[in-house]
Amino acid sequence: MPAVQLAVNLNSPGNYVHWGIFQVSISNLVLVAVMVVIFGAALLLPFPSSHSARHAPGAAGEGDPGATTSDASAQDTAHAQSDGDSTMWTARLRRLGLRLLPPGKLLPDSQPAYVSSWVYVFGVATLAALAIAIVSGFALALGGPDWWHYVAIGHFFNSLHLWSVEMFMAFMVIHLWGKFWMAAWRGRRALTWVTGVVAFMASVVECFTGYLSQQNFDSQWISTNGKDAINATGLGSIFDLMNFGQMLMWHIVLLPIVLVALVGAHVLLVRVRGVSHPLPVRAARGRAARRALAIADGAEWKGPKRRYDILKEATIAGLVVVVLVVLLAAVLSSPDEPPVTVQSWARVAPADFVATAASELAGTSKTAQYGPPYNHSSQSVQRLGVSWQLLAGVRQPINAARVFVLSPLGKLAATDPAIARALARYDAAPAATQKRWAEAYLGVVTKVRFRSGVPSVPKAADGPVPIMVSGELTLARSGALDADLLAQQPFYGTNYTKPLLFLEDGNYFSSLATAQHLTGSQWGVMNETGSYPGQPWLWLYTLWYQVPGWRSSPNVDLIAVYMTGVATLLLLAVPFVPGLRDVPRLVPVHRLVWRSWNRRTPDGPGHGATRAPTSPRPSPRPSSSAGPDADAPSRAGEQSPVESS
Repeated sequence: MPAVQLAVNLNSPGNYVHWGIFQVSISNLVLVAVMVVIFGAALLLPFPSSHSARHAPGAAGEGDPGATTSDASAQDTAHAQSDGDSTMWTARLRRLGLRLLPPGKLLPDSQPAYVSSWVYVFGVATLAALAIAIVSGFALALGGPDWWHYVAIGHFFNSLHLWSVEMFMAFMVIHLWGKFWMAAWRGRRALTWVTGVVAFMASVVECFTGYLSQQNFDSQWISTNGKDAINATGLGSIFDLMNFGQMLMWHIVLLPIVLVALVGAHVLLVRVRGVSHPLPVRAARGRAARRALAIADGAEWKGPKRRYDILKEATIAGLVVVVLVVLLAAVLSSPDEPPVTVQSWARVAPADFVATAASELAGTSKTAQYGPPYNHSSQSVQRLGVSWQLLAGVRQPINAARVFVLSPLGKLAATDPAIARALARYDAAPAATQKRWAEAYLGVVTKVRFRSGVPSVPKAADGPVPIMVSGELTLARSGALDADLLAQQPFYGTNYTKPLLFLEDGNYFSSLATAQHLTGSQWGVMNETGSYPGQPWLWLYTLWYQVPGWRSSPNVDLIAVYMTGVATLLLLAVPFVPGLRDVPRLVPVHRLVWRSWNRRTPDGPGHGATRAPTSPRPSPRPSSSAGPDADAPSRAGEQSPVESS
């Protein structure tokens, strides 16, 4: 019984009408008619309103052009409150915004006096680097996803993008270090910490998809290695690292929206809650003292402040980062090791190629024995209690022999009678015979010789396999096999899953990675080709592959995913876990951050706004509220500890 058609099929030939010199489809006419109806309805239908506008006599508005804007605003607010309009959603949201984030907090002109360390600068520097990464990404998008490979100016923009991203991640990590040792989650700032950590994790995924979108050798190697971990979680068919088109869309559309939203929320929370107060030099003793300190941490800072021009700081930070990024891009450029193709593989290492093609026919290649999401085998299935890979099932079915060898040869058979006869003989044989032929060829292929480019092996009971493999080599050398493996998908052809799996089944691909020090012994995906820094921000994930015992486990990818997940949850939970959240108090790195402030409060209360030292500094002369120097401490950004309490 045919499946029920749930949608109207508009793929059939359309209907058209002719009007003078114009030809218009019926579907377009219907669309325009609907638009006209909607517009007419908007013009004619009454607009629902539960409250009519009322103005008190003399109220500022169109009838009182002499009234000032501030007067009108104040009177409108009064009318809204008197008329009950204060319950409107818009009014409520406006009041909430003004209460949580008044202009003085959103664009402050002063900061607490203890904000006097370079550690505080890295938050602004992170934002500046992110802005440059976004702008350089826009420039790359103007030319398309691959123009930077063959246009000099495009390569320069790619270099700008690379180094702005490296600086963005470096500054963000330094910012995270600083906030940890400052215990910046104190004083009801836990959500600020959580949004910062989530933004960091989103940045890691964003940068990772950026590396995958490069379409060079490094991105090929990272994708083929990283796919095992994603497949082990059962998400391989949803998040396919070898589908460069999918990774590009994640990189330029989905993840940037999430990342910018997270960064924006984090910055707003910093403005709402303010920067965390200094930790006391001497640890508070007793429950009452700790409770008083916690209350003080969450209270508004009442101590001395200093002038702070947030726009000037952001501008200077942005200019410094721009100069650094341009210099790095101009001097060091960016890596672009050409990608490996099936054609280059067949030309440079033909012996490895023919052996791999035979292994696909025999069903002994890595892809043929991989398991979900490609087939029902089990060689690469990972399990820790439960196998998410098996639960997800086969979502990208790949018959290795058919996809990599038989299907391409079928197209060649139309013009090559020898290939046509060999394929006909192979297809007519039982599966057991086909496998026996391929295994016999594999037994002698190690002694292959090439005469005028044609592979020759010792005689064996290998049936038509030698002719088929020779035809496959011819296809590969011409570049037709690359095109065929991509032509099996429609339109864009950006899913490189099939050619990359075929490349991975051979030894040539991994030998190039070994020569570039990209293999697991060097922390794998952390490395970049040449002497470029690569991705040190992935250390938390790649760390687990180096642990003795785990690195040789068949479930190592799943172990790495689980351990990274646990470490991430611990990082998120730092403000809430006793002992973990106390590490900054026990290891007093914070004293270096606030050393200037601590020198100003020699008795070390750490909170000039909450407690006074036992022996305040004497004033040189009695102060008078009417005297000319009465506000001198305020003007200098200084207050005595007594005044700050």
